[in-house]
Amino acid sequence: MRFLGNVLAVIVGLLIFSVLSFFILAGIIAIASSSDDEVKVKENTVLHLNLDGRTLVERTSENDFDLSSLSAFGGIPSVGLVNLKKAILTAKENENIKGIYLQAGMVIAGQAILQELRAELEDFKSSGKFIISYGEIYSEGGYFLSSVADEVYMNPMGGMDFNGFASEMVFLKGMFEKIEVEPVVFRVGEFKSAVEPFILDKMSDESRLQTESFLNDLNNIAMTQIGVSRNIPFEKVNEINDQMLIRKPQDAVDLKMVDGLWYEDQVIDLLKERLGLGEDDSINTINVKGINKTSKSKNRLSKNRIAVIIAEGEIVSGKADGMISSEKFAQEIKKARKNKDIKAIVLRVNSPGGSVLASEVIWREMAEAKKVKPVIASMGEVAASGGYYIAAPADTIVAQPNTITGSIGIFGLWFNAQGLLNNKLGITTDVAKTGELSNFMSATRKLSDLEKSIVQKNVEEGYDTFITRVSDGRNMSKDSVLKIASGRVWSGLQAKENGLVDILGGLEDAIAIAASKAGISQDFRVVYYPEEKPWFEQFLKELTDEVQATYTRTQLGTLFPIYQQIEKVKKYEGIMVRMPYDITIQ
Repeated sequence: MRFLGNVLAVIVGLLIFSVLSFFILAGIIAIASSSDDEVKVKENTVLHLNLDGRTLVERTSENDFDLSSLSAFGGIPSVGLVNLKKAILTAKENENIKGIYLQAGMVIAGQAILQELRAELEDFKSSGKFIISYGEIYSEGGYFLSSVADEVYMNPMGGMDFNGFASEMVFLKGMFEKIEVEPVVFRVGEFKSAVEPFILDKMSDESRLQTESFLNDLNNIAMTQIGVSRNIPFEKVNEINDQMLIRKPQDAVDLKMVDGLWYEDQVIDLLKERLGLGEDDSINTINVKGINKTSKSKNRLSKNRIAVIIAEGEIVSGKADGMISSEKFAQEIKKARKNKDIKAIVLRVNSPGGSVLASEVIWREMAEAKKVKPVIASMGEVAASGGYYIAAPADTIVAQPNTITGSIGIFGLWFNAQGLLNNKLGITTDVAKTGELSNFMSATRKLSDLEKSIVQKNVEEGYDTFITRVSDGRNMSKDSVLKIASGRVWSGLQAKENGLVDILGGLEDAIAIAASKAGISQDFRVVYYPEEKPWFEQFLKELTDEVQATYTRTQLGTLFPIYQQIEKVKKYEGIMVRMPYDITIQ
């Protein structure tokens, strides 16, 4: 049996190796054959933006070959906001592009990133070119983006999720009670509810208050813009949304939310008509990567540069990939500060926060950079807690009205696993020590009052430091900061009213401010950091991540979200400056 098992293992290994080799070879051939090809936009061309089922992130690779084309592993392909905006601007300026065919019904993105992309599409329309949207099913966010189009069509058997925003939290208190693990919490601020999933079985009144407050802001912003685009009064759009009046496809037509219930071939015929083509003619289309190859960087020979450092993910210590690791990002900011050709720095933040120590390391480099050149913070979807901490030193903070920010608070979390070990597993421990605190914060017993007091004092001192960082960066008194802190989360609109944000806008606004402050408004080029890794290295990492995530998701099924929550707990080392919870708006 062991022999047969070994033979089977070898066969499986060879099969996997063969599949990987095929994809790798295909990628090499694709790149080798296309890297030198010059892309030309044919006359009468349509830019096809197919975002349906894709996740919007800050930036993705410009390489020809990426894992998003390999759906065999069940991963969700992603597309970068920077890449999309570049494509739309290029299409606006290219006379051969006549319009955009937008498919974004089930795009996966938060409101602020959709807002930024929507503004770029609005600007595209100012050129007089058309945007036609089609979707089989529209999610709330997908429709928010798609409603900017001149005409919106939906499949006759499709649907529209248009019933307002909701944010659902997962609570783990009952699970910890069953396995006899005791979470011990240290926090400052009545709104610092990041620890609530571990100690409660429902939202606290404070958490519900802040969540409903910013959700209402985000919803009103979306309803206002949809109303303007569709020429429907805000009150009517709000009524449709609040009462979920779109319950079948024809409702969307009757309420003027879509222009017709069409199949895609009918929409293609409409595009042909717009382009002056015959029934049997083919439409010239180009995608994001194709049109971006034709783009010529503004002032590409200029020595003046603006560094845009994209900080996306959780804030952690060290050099971890896929997150805002303190060592890596502090080094990026330091290099930009010392580079004489870089005249200003824009930190693009999309983060719920993380380690207070890692946030402080990045804050230090931001503060040092501010002494020698303009430093601007641009907030994306989320820039809260540690995300706000690292943005605080900036000369100017720019956020979208529906950015989620604030959460100026701090917490510590520890678990007593004595019950699990002793009662569930039959494991006991004993210790010999030289001092009263030699086994400080051991997870195999209850904490002493002295240990609790030491940790709580550290949390309170960390909170005071956080308040000071914001007070100094925003030129506000500490008392003024305390009134809007306590861990409370704000929308970008609320944050501006409270003095936490200077200007409502997107990344391009932040870049323009940086150029103006540096005195190079007309003569500069934008360079993005961190620099992209070689495509092959990215490919292997993405492939590994996709296989692992797909396997775990398949094994756990509906329990996968809880598994993700527990995995995040493992990253909670030391004192944390993090959002109340991971906000998923439905």
